[in-house]
Amino acid sequence: MKLIDTHSHIYSEAFDEDIAEAIQRAKDANVGQIFLPNIDSESIEPMFKLVKNYPDYCLPMMGLHPTSVKENYEEELAICEKWLKKESFIAIGEIGIDLYWDKTFLKEQQLVFEKQLNWAVERELPVVIHARESFSEIFEVLEPFKSKNLTGVFHSFTGNLEQANKAISMGFLLGLNGILTFKNSGLDRVVKEIDTKYLILETDSPYLAPTPKRGKRNESAYVAFIAEKLAEIHNLSLDEVTKITSRNAQNLFKI
Repeated sequence: MKLIDTHSHIYSEAFDEDIAEAIQRAKDANVGQIFLPNIDSESIEPMFKLVKNYPDYCLPMMGLHPTSVKENYEEELAICEKWLKKESFIAIGEIGIDLYWDKTFLKEQQLVFEKQLNWAVERELPVVIHARESFSEIFEVLEPFKSKNLTGVFHSFTGNLEQANKAISMGFLLGLNGILTFKNSGLDRVVKEIDTKYLILETDSPYLAPTPKRGKRNESAYVAFIAEKLAEIHNLSLDEVTKITSRNAQNLFKI
């Protein structure tokens, strides 16, 4: 069984000089697939370039990231919807609400989030949720969808145990990345209380590189460090963690 990096922006400019080498390092680290969340209209072309160059290895999603929700959000949504009609995607993502950087467009973020959740229900696709300082707002938007068979993952999960259990009760998995390895994050204590059947692995490259690579550019190969940390937390072998989390990802994304 191979690892799956369920969330990586390796199509970004950070990899312009060595994308082929980064992909090879991922393969050498036993990474079998990399899932690519979209950000906005500007990220679509580089994302698809990577998908074309690495078919069946790099798999795309489509969505509008909350930090890209501005005055032109309707135009951005229309572009996403156009692509959804002409290409296949494994998920609607990356979507959600982000109140860390700016609260100016909270209302618009909520509208955009709900719109994209409806796309997911219509297309029977999972959603990849970005939640930053916004768990209560996100749960509020999700509440009406509890009876609509919506599935997905809270990407880069950093919540407390109560928030974790609420997300799971609503049909979601938790995406774990380099934050799990950070000494003072406290996420390890939360994750220890969560059954591994609700967990998947990600890097969020090029951000949030795990220990011992913290402070450097993150890449998909480093998902192995997150798997090792999860194995330590749950007293499992690396092979067991690989098998469990990859099967969880395959089931969620219907791969």
